[in-house]
Amino acid sequence: MFEYFPGNYVWNLGVVATLNSGGTIDEVDRACRPLKELAAQGSDVGTREFMAAWRAVADQLEDQATAAEKAGHLRTAGQKYFRASVYVSQAERMQSARDESRNAEYQRSVDLLVRSFDLIDPRTTKVEIPYLSGPADGQPEGTETSLPAYFCDASTDGSPTPVMIVWNGLDSTKEMMVGSGIHTELAARGISSLMVDCPGAGEALRLRGLTARVDTEAWAAACVDWLEQRDDVRNDRIGIVGWSLGGYYAPRAAAFEKRLALCVAWGANQNWGAVQKRRLNREGENPVPHYWDHVMWVWGETDLDTFIAKSEAVSLEGVMDKVTCPILIAHGEKDRQIPLELAHRQYDQAVNSPKRELRVFTPDEGATEHIGLDHFPHVVTYIADWVSDTFAGLE
Repeated sequence: MFEYFPGNYVWNLGVVATLNSGGTIDEVDRACRPLKELAAQGSDVGTREFMAAWRAVADQLEDQATAAEKAGHLRTAGQKYFRASVYVSQAERMQSARDESRNAEYQRSVDLLVRSFDLIDPRTTKVEIPYLSGPADGQPEGTETSLPAYFCDASTDGSPTPVMIVWNGLDSTKEMMVGSGIHTELAARGISSLMVDCPGAGEALRLRGLTARVDTEAWAAACVDWLEQRDDVRNDRIGIVGWSLGGYYAPRAAAFEKRLALCVAWGANQNWGAVQKRRLNREGENPVPHYWDHVMWVWGETDLDTFIAKSEAVSLEGVMDKVTCPILIAHGEKDRQIPLELAHRQYDQAVNSPKRELRVFTPDEGATEHIGLDHFPHVVTYIADWVSDTFAGLE
């Protein structure tokens, strides 16, 4: 993996993710150059300065985009709004859960991205998925709310197409899903996508207070219900893909929501609870600064011991044999967050899947780090091809 900040895995992960999500090396370099000394002090120190430096580049881009839009150069403007959103989104991801300014930064990343859709990607729109939440999501019983999402419509004439539900993980957002390009690759293969901020992530967590839950089939049911109401979706061709912690969320959903036609675990989070205990013992890498504050925020806990006990249920042990649809498990050989052995366990236990595949990405080819952040295009196109081929092969 490219290491702009030698020895600081967490900050390097953000840089590499940005460069593989539409950022340019010049703009990233200008944002990062003033931060080199701070980066040497560890991942938790200097995150506010990180935000300020990346915000400055985003500010410049937004000014340029506004000028281009006024001049009628809409494609140029849309591209600049998009990159500004990428920079704000990735920098916001690095902030402490206790930072009161992060929600405003997050909202800005959404606004910039939606503006870019209007100008350069009109087939992608912001939508709301009706969702009945309750204590499992940190809300009163029977709370009527919705899950924010982006829908990318691959139908060219209104006829029904297959669709993939795309879920993020512990610290990513639906804006980062867009940056990965997965929706573009799926659309090129005639497959629509619904990129959702589930409870515990993105807008659902930050602006609506929805925390994560173990039984993710509840989120899946809401997404499938919404998709089934659309005339441009094939109800028998609805699949799901989740990256990082989504590598637990998506297979769990596929095990119990039988309307899902296929599943992709983009990072085999077979036993996330066990990974938390490894991190307590300083084994493996953390994905974000201020890690323990972040995970307790996501799961709606304030006490570390309570959180660790709760995390034990975030496991697919005894669940994978209930997956009865095709499943792809995509994992990096050198993933420093989720051990490769968990990918093999996930595959070995998916005994009732009619088509199961474990694809391990090696250092020689790239995409070998966590969810392939070091080479997004390689893993994204592999997943898109597998999804397309598998949909085509269904009876």
